Amino acid sequence: MNIFKYLAKIILLKPLYNALIFLVWLMPGRNLGLAIIGLTIITRLILLPSSIKATVSQRRLKELQPEMDKIREKYKDDKQGQSKALLEFYFQHKINPLGSCLPLLIQFPILIILYYVFRIGVDTSRFDLLYGFMPRPETVNSLFLGINLAKPDPHFILPIIAGLSQLAVGLQMRADMPKPKKDASQAEQMQGMLGQQMIFLTPLLTFFIAMKLPSALPLYWIAYSLFMIIQQWLIMRGKLGGQKATVKIREKVDK
Repeated sequence: MNIFKYLAKIILLKPLYNALIFLVWLMPGRNLGLAIIGLTIITRLILLPSSIKATVSQRRLKELQPEMDKIREKYKDDKQGQSKALLEFYFQHKINPLGSCLPLLIQFPILIILYYVFRIGVDTSRFDLLYGFMPRPETVNSLFLGINLAKPDPHFILPIIAGLSQLAVGLQMRADMPKPKKDASQAEQMQGMLGQQMIFLTPLLTFFIAMKLPSALPLYWIAYSLFMIIQQWLIMRGKLGGQKATVKIREKVDK
């Protein structure tokens, strides 16, 4: 077995799978749907500090973007001087330009593993992954609101809701981002157009992928998206993040 796959199995897959089955054992009627929602909330709460750090760091960079643009314009013919000036600017304002990326890179493998956990969570034959001390429910009730989570949703109810929830996340993030400047460069305009397209493309991809997968996965996406909507709202309104500066980005950058 590949060493990375082995480590992922030992460090992430088995603990998360055991947590899911333990939640199934705790839930009324051994309900898988309630366990999936519970595990999604628990993992998001564990990852909340890194999510807050990424969002606040991104917001901070956006707030300081006009000043960084002035530095780039001042040293546009001196790339070495530009890099040095930007590094001094980052140090002066105590910001990490990678601060919004690194926490997300840490979260990404966990999200991938959760995908596999929910795929095998409906299969009691995978109880070989359980620790010896873990309780083992005799059955796993995969029915949730009349939908069999072990199979694709024949009526596309969960895929549709999953796509709409992804759309809500995208629209919320767009609302919290600064409006593009009228004098933006062609590259910035192209980036803005691509971002606009992704807001609507991602929900469509989510819907078509969820149509083919066990309904446990779109249920996870729905719970994940709802958590993200609430989290983003709290951070951008200053309820999370710890600083008074957690004001809407667009209000800061436009000044």
